[in-house]
Amino acid sequence: MSFTYPKEIVLGDITVRDGFQHEEKFIPTEAKVWLTEQIILAGVKRIEVTNFGNPAGMPQFKDADAVMRGIHQSKKIEHLLPEVEITAVTIREKAVERAVKAYKEGYGPDRILLMVSTSESHHRKNSGLSLEDYWKMSAEAIQMAHEAGVKVNGTVSTIWGCPIEGPTDPKKALEFTQRWLEIGADDVEHADHDGSASPDRVYNYFKMIMDAIPDPTKHIAHFHTTRGWGLANVLAALQAGITHFESTMGGIGGQPANFVDGVPVAGTGSYYYKDPSLVGLVSTEDMLVMMDEMGINTNVNIDKILNIGQMVERIVGRRLRSEAIKSGRIPKELTGRR
Repeated sequence: MSFTYPKEIVLGDITVRDGFQHEEKFIPTEAKVWLTEQIILAGVKRIEVTNFGNPAGMPQFKDADAVMRGIHQSKKIEHLLPEVEITAVTIREKAVERAVKAYKEGYGPDRILLMVSTSESHHRKNSGLSLEDYWKMSAEAIQMAHEAGVKVNGTVSTIWGCPIEGPTDPKKALEFTQRWLEIGADDVEHADHDGSASPDRVYNYFKMIMDAIPDPTKHIAHFHTTRGWGLANVLAALQAGITHFESTMGGIGGQPANFVDGVPVAGTGSYYYKDPSLVGLVSTEDMLVMMDEMGINTNVNIDKILNIGQMVERIVGRRLRSEAIKSGRIPKELTGRR
C-alpha cells in the first residue's frame, strides 16, 4: 500500500496548558508568557495556554487571567497576534463565562475547548456531569461563545481506550464528532487520552472519520506517547489524510497534577498510571523534525523550536522526552568531517 502524504500540516502547540498541567511545581507566570511568545515567534499559529476552570483543583492555572493579559500586552508578539489563534480550556459553564468575559474585555482567548469522553466514567470524573447533561450545557455554551465572537473546539476523548473502564468503541467517537459539529463546534479534537491507541487502529479510525466528514480543517489529532507509539500514530493519521496536530515541547503533559508545590490538591484524583512521568504527549520538536524529513511543510522555524525546547527543560528542571533535542536535525549538506 502506498500513501500520499499531505504537503502541509498545521501545528497546535499546547505546552503551556496541557504540558504544564501535569507538573507538580507551579510554573511561573512569566515563564508561561515567555514560552508563549517564543513559540509564536517560531511561527506557530495555534497555541493553547491555560484553563479557566476553578483553580482550587488545578492551581497550575490560578494565573489564567495574568497569563492571558501578559500575552495580549506583549510588545514582542503584538504584530503576530492577529494571525494567531489562542485557546483556553473551559470544561464547565463558569469557565466559559469567565473566558467570554475576558474576551469582551480584550484579553480573552480566541477559542475555547469543551470536552466529552466516550467513557461515561471518565467523562464524569473530568466534568462532574453525565454525558447528556454535558451535551445540553455545551449547546448553550457554544451559542454564548459564538455570540461574543469566540470559536469553540469540541474534544472527544477516550476514543481508543479509557484508563478507568478499559476498551472503548471508536464508532461512538464518530457519533460524538458528528454531534459536536451539529451543535455548532468549529472543529473537533480527537484525543488519545492515555496512549492506548495503536497505529493500525489510529489509521482505521481517522479513515472512518474522513470518509464521514472529509474536511481536514475540522479534525485535530492529539496523541499521547505513554507507550512510545506517539509518532507512529502521527504517521498513521497523516496516512489517513489528517493535517492538524497537537503536541507539547519535550513531550510533557497529561493528567492534571494532584500535588503542586508540596501541597496535595484535587486534580482529577489519583493518577491512572504507575509512573506518572510517562504520560506525556507527542514531542513538538520530534514531530516537526520528522515531518521536515518527510518533505511536509510545517511553516515553523524548527531550529528555533529546538532552542526553545532546551529552555523548557530548564523551566521544568529536568531532561524531557525529545530525541531531537539530544540528536539535533539531520544534516542537509556535507559536514566536512572524515
